[in-house]
Amino acid sequence: MSQVTVIVLAAGGGTRMRSKTMKVLHRVGGRTMVGHVLAATRAVEPARVVAVIGHQREAVGAHVREIEPDAVLAVQESQDGTGHAARIAVEALGGSVEGTVVVLTGDTPLLRGESLAAFVADHEAAERAVSILSAEIDDPTGYGRIVRDEEGDVVAIVEQKEADHDQREIREINSGILAFDGAFLGEALAAIRNDNAKGEFYLTDAVGIARETGLTVGAYCLDDETQTRGANDRAQLAELGRLLNRRILDHWMTEVGVTIMDPDTTWIDADVVLAPDVTILPGTQLLGATVVAEDAVIGPDCTLEDCEVGAGARVVRTHGQLAVVGDGATVGPYSYLRPGTRLGAGGKIGAFVETKNADIGDGAKVPHLSYVGDAEIGAGTNIGAGTIVANYDGVAKHRTVVGKHARTGSNNTFVAPVTIGDGASTGAGTVVRSDVPAGALAVSAGPQRDIEGWVARRRPGTAQAEAAAGAEGAAYAGGGDAGHDVDNEPADGQPPLS
Repeated sequence: MSQVTVIVLAAGGGTRMRSKTMKVLHRVGGRTMVGHVLAATRAVEPARVVAVIGHQREAVGAHVREIEPDAVLAVQESQDGTGHAARIAVEALGGSVEGTVVVLTGDTPLLRGESLAAFVADHEAAERAVSILSAEIDDPTGYGRIVRDEEGDVVAIVEQKEADHDQREIREINSGILAFDGAFLGEALAAIRNDNAKGEFYLTDAVGIARETGLTVGAYCLDDETQTRGANDRAQLAELGRLLNRRILDHWMTEVGVTIMDPDTTWIDADVVLAPDVTILPGTQLLGATVVAEDAVIGPDCTLEDCEVGAGARVVRTHGQLAVVGDGATVGPYSYLRPGTRLGAGGKIGAFVETKNADIGDGAKVPHLSYVGDAEIGAGTNIGAGTIVANYDGVAKHRTVVGKHARTGSNNTFVAPVTIGDGASTGAGTVVRSDVPAGALAVSAGPQRDIEGWVARRRPGTAQAEAAAGAEGAAYAGGGDAGHDVDNEPADGQPPLS
């Protein structure tokens, strides 16, 4: 393969999207449409990439540069057709291009890199002036038609509005993806005119120019026509998303060995990485750069974005973002892993637990009904049910540290910043406001006091009082002590309760 220059057309506004977001920046399968196209270009190892931008040029240009930092940005001030856009791109490269030039549209996210590489190789092997990436489709309405002569050579591409009745019956269509000999492209761009129904400069007119000068024109027809599909509105975008998702799922199932229980309810982004023998249960979305190691089970009903899940881990009915789950750990159900969560090997984050910026050590457990934020939980520690890490004082966030093999009671509140030492314990209902030494027991509640007869005096005539009286009567009949503290004076010098 010779030197290849890629031109990506990404200047159009996409008004049918009815969106404030530029069409090529709409996302499908975890990438923008133009992001998928740029990813496919890597298969031809381009020497240069030029993006033609126009509408929302700042946003589109910045996004292109995020993906391809060395990309050349060519600004098309007015959208006067694909021929005009290609001319702007060549001018941005100094006015001439050598080798092979591939022109792509920025809204064809299903294009495969291997298909693009095969197309370029076919173009160069045939030494053509122009090659067209084509496909045959059942309903070619709206597409330019590939017109061939009796020998099968391409003689023209005719746009829908310019086509006669017979040409509209042709099912082989132009994908909008073209390959050129660089020297010829410069000559053709100077010769293209805009004397057509739309008053635009059609790059496809280069086919006729090549034929008139006796140069070779050909078409490379794809077996999979979905690779040529673009999206002009939200409905088409959703259909592309469905097709892309099924392609991704089939790859993981057939080529890697991932079990996907219900493909119809499973969505996996293009940049997700799965190991063999991962199991994905129904209702699961794996998004962004999520990575799942072998033998892990995800689902049902999970959404993980930019997360790492270790080997043999189990994640059930969980929403996670920028979180790490260690080998053999368990999460869920109904857990919320916010950014910065790290769960160690063999650890547990249980039902109705929210974590954020929390490092939970190997074998440590936060079983249920707790919030752990801005905290470090040592290896082997168990956090009691209903625990709240009070990390925010109204101005700043503070950190809580719980040591190794600690045992904290239910319904605790850790008022950060605070440290609970290795092997320490806390009693149920404790509010920890100061550091707890290693091996100590921290309690903050006083002894329980029972004020006998309080309901009868304070809630007379209620169902509660009737129930209490019935129980007291039963106690009398059984010889029990049902005496009342009638003067309401608790022992130990405590004030009376009312």
